[in-house]
Amino acid sequence: MMASWAGIDRDPRIGDLVLGRVLRVGENDSLEDGQGRMHPLDVGSQAVFVHATRYAPDVFEGHLSQGRLGEVDMLSRSGVVGMMVAKNDLVENPTRVEILGHVLDGDGTPVNTRDHASPMLRRQVRPGHRLARMILHVGTGMNAGKTTSARACCAALAGLGHSVSASKITGTASVKDILRMKDAGAETVAEFARLGHPSTYLLDEAELVGIFASLEAHCARDPDGFWVLELADGILQRETAMMLQNPRLQSRIHRLVLSAGDALGALGGLHVLRERFGLVPDTVSGRVSSSPLALRELQEQADIPVFRNARPDIGQLRIILL
Repeated sequence: MMASWAGIDRDPRIGDLVLGRVLRVGENDSLEDGQGRMHPLDVGSQAVFVHATRYAPDVFEGHLSQGRLGEVDMLSRSGVVGMMVAKNDLVENPTRVEILGHVLDGDGTPVNTRDHASPMLRRQVRPGHRLARMILHVGTGMNAGKTTSARACCAALAGLGHSVSASKITGTASVKDILRMKDAGAETVAEFARLGHPSTYLLDEAELVGIFASLEAHCARDPDGFWVLELADGILQRETAMMLQNPRLQSRIHRLVLSAGDALGALGGLHVLRERFGLVPDTVSGRVSSSPLALRELQEQADIPVFRNARPDIGQLRIILL
C-alpha cells in the first residue's frame, strides 16, 4: 500500500496513515503489527501510525489531533495517534510522536484506512436467511474480563463440536483479542478494523449498526453455528450503550454474558442492563469469577449462573449457552 510519504497541506482525518518518529517513549513502549507481534520503540524509531480517537478509562481518552503536521500522542499500542484529552493517573504520559508526513499510494494520494475495507466484509445478509446464534459479551468496564469470557465460550462451543465465529464491533483496533478467540477455536474472526475503522469512539449509531451488519453477514452465515460477539469497555460507554439499546442487536441475542471485575460491579451491571436496556444476562463471568470470596458475595445477593472464565467447565457452559 505504501509507495512514498510527503507533507500534505490538509487537516488530519480519521484513518489517515502517517509516517512518524518517536520523540519520547511513554506508556506505550512498543507497537503492535497486523500479526500481533510487538515491536519495541525507542527515541528515534520511525513507523507508520494512524490518526484516530480512543476511549480507554484505564489509560487515555484521545481525540483527533488538530495540527496538520507537528507532534501527536500515541494513544494505543496499535499505532493510533491523536490528541490526549484525559489520562488515568496510574499510567505514564503517552509516547510522543513527530509526524513526518502522510503515507501516499502509487498515485500520490494520501492513504486512509476507511478507503480500504476488506472486500470480504461488504456482503449483506439475504432476507429470510437463518443466522448463527449470537452470544453477546458485555462488561462493567475496561479489563473486566470480557475477552477471556468470550474465549472460554469459543473453546467450549468448539469443543462440543459446534461451528464458532467471533467478532468485536467496538473499541480501538488491536488484533490481540480477536486472535485469542481464534486460538480458542473460532473458525472465522473479524472486527471493525477490517472495515477501515481504527477506532469506533465517537462514531454515530448508523455507522455502528453498519459495522454490526457487515460483521454479521461475514461471521454469522452458518445457521447451525454460534457467533461470539464482544462489545468493548463497559455498558455505560457511549458506543456500547448505543448498540445495547439498538433493536436490531437486541433481536439477535441468543445468550447474554456479563463480565464484571467484582461482586458489586456485577450487581450494578445487572441492574443497569435490566433498568436501562431491558436486558437480563444469562450468566455472569469475568474477573469476579476467579475469586471464591467475590463469588460468595455475588451469589449471596443474586440468583444467576456464574462461570469461571479462567477455568471454564465445558459441561456448565453447555447448559448455559445451548
